[in-house]
Amino acid sequence: MTTTAAPATQTYHLFIRATPQQIWDAITKPEYSAGYLFGALVETTGDIGSPFRYHAPDRSSLWGDETVLDADPPHRLVVGYRGLYNPDLATEPASRVSWQIEPGDSGVCLLTVVHDRLEAAPKTAARVAGPSWMRVLSGLKTLLETGESLNA
Repeated sequence: MTTTAAPATQTYHLFIRATPQQIWDAITKPEYSAGYLFGALVETTGDIGSPFRYHAPDRSSLWGDETVLDADPPHRLVVGYRGLYNPDLATEPASRVSWQIEPGDSGVCLLTVVHDRLEAAPKTAARVAGPSWMRVLSGLKTLLETGESLNA
């Protein structure tokens, strides 16, 4: 049996009927992240150099503890990523997630998410590839457009 490694750079595009600020808030505020990110509560100021943390829903553990690498609110956010929620992923070096928010016509924005620097993190690459990121992003879109969680 031949297995194919997950790509070291994964790119996702989706259109969301929301403002750049609404999308930015959904990425950086726990009251939104809990509704699309498997209950994770985001903690960040969004400022370059500040922490970017994901807490378990009961705040008993950290699911991610990285840093904001670049930011241009509400259009661009770049953060480190390491999945502390899984012991196999937690041992791998940090990868990077870039969120690009581009306003468009009729109140619709293009959100592009690039998860890269996965060369040294093959388990993380496999875990987040395809359906995993798409579940998160579909949940984000659903939450912003309907006010309801996809994962309810």
